[in-house]
Amino acid sequence: MASPEPSSPPTVLIAGFSGRSLAQSARRAGYLPLVVDCFGDLDTRVAAHDFVCLPARVQIGFTRRPLLDALHALADRAPSAPIGLVLGGGFECNPKLVARLSEHFRLIGNSAETIQRVKDPTVFFGTLANLGIRHPQTEIKPPADRTGWLMKRIGGSGGLHIHCCPETFEPDARRYFQREHPGDAISVLAVASPRGTAVALSRQWPSPRRRRPYRYGGAVSGLAVEADLEAYLIDSAVTVVNAFGLTGLVSLDFVVHDGEPLLLEVNPRPGATLDIFDDASGSLFASHVVASAGDNPAAVLKDRWAPPRAAAAAYLYADRGSLTVEALDWPEWVADRPAPGTVIARGQPLATVTATALTSRDAERLCRERLLALAELVYEGSKREGHVRP
Repeated sequence: MASPEPSSPPTVLIAGFSGRSLAQSARRAGYLPLVVDCFGDLDTRVAAHDFVCLPARVQIGFTRRPLLDALHALADRAPSAPIGLVLGGGFECNPKLVARLSEHFRLIGNSAETIQRVKDPTVFFGTLANLGIRHPQTEIKPPADRTGWLMKRIGGSGGLHIHCCPETFEPDARRYFQREHPGDAISVLAVASPRGTAVALSRQWPSPRRRRPYRYGGAVSGLAVEADLEAYLIDSAVTVVNAFGLTGLVSLDFVVHDGEPLLLEVNPRPGATLDIFDDASGSLFASHVVASAGDNPAAVLKDRWAPPRAAAAAYLYADRGSLTVEALDWPEWVADRPAPGTVIARGQPLATVTATALTSRDAERLCRERLLALAELVYEGSKREGHVRP
């Protein structure tokens, strides 16, 4: 390992499908991020002290040996020994891999056992029933009448794993089935520890496609929620956090159907709403580290957390056709900017758009306007170069 540099900031390993938001938050919090992700976009390269771009498949995540090799290489090149490893998206489907990683690095976040428990439908929804927390009817076996039912994949993320239940399909032990309940999608971000839990609420919306009707679109903060509903959401979140011993940054997804909140799932790691809740000092990353050490994250947040009054962030997907990204004059409100020459397949995430405002309605409206503007910019630029493929 390289000799420590004088007064060098602490280093931290980060791994996930996309490591950009965690790397930026870590930088703001005073850490040197060492990142493994699947995109290697321009913003990740700027935020990371060192990085490795490593392919992974959405359905199965990372492959063990290449990931371990990449993480060890980053640790060996680092100016100081990393304080641990923070996992983003891409690991809920493979707790065994998380367990192997924990043999090599200190996990800053939830253990493989905890991830396994919250992602096991029988354990998770059985626990919710025992706790008296409302949730949709959920089954491991396909229902006889599949009308009004969804089929989901255990450990899936981004909404890509959710489908209307078909009449026929190949048996798969990774699937489970849940009653569909339309309504407002409310997510509770929590920074959890045995000594206390801090929470914040956001509303999410989909970016549907014909074969991916529940694909994640975006989220907005600054919600005006009725007091009784807010109290139920927060109380339920804290109850679940305590029941499963969740640690650090996590999120709990609800749907509010006819005024009744139903808990759909827990994401036992930092998620996409980091972009709308973090601040200029990286308070959420700092609180994640503190909470994972067993301390109260409120001690960090109450003194420094200053998120925008209302913020929105949304994914732009390459839905107009695959393309090779050209060198562009990217607007300042764009994140996850692909490097020139990057090939984006049709339907894949292209970039992230952000917006802030005084109200959640205005933040979401501005964010949606910027999505359209960015799509025009990217596709018009690539069309001029002849790099768009329908």
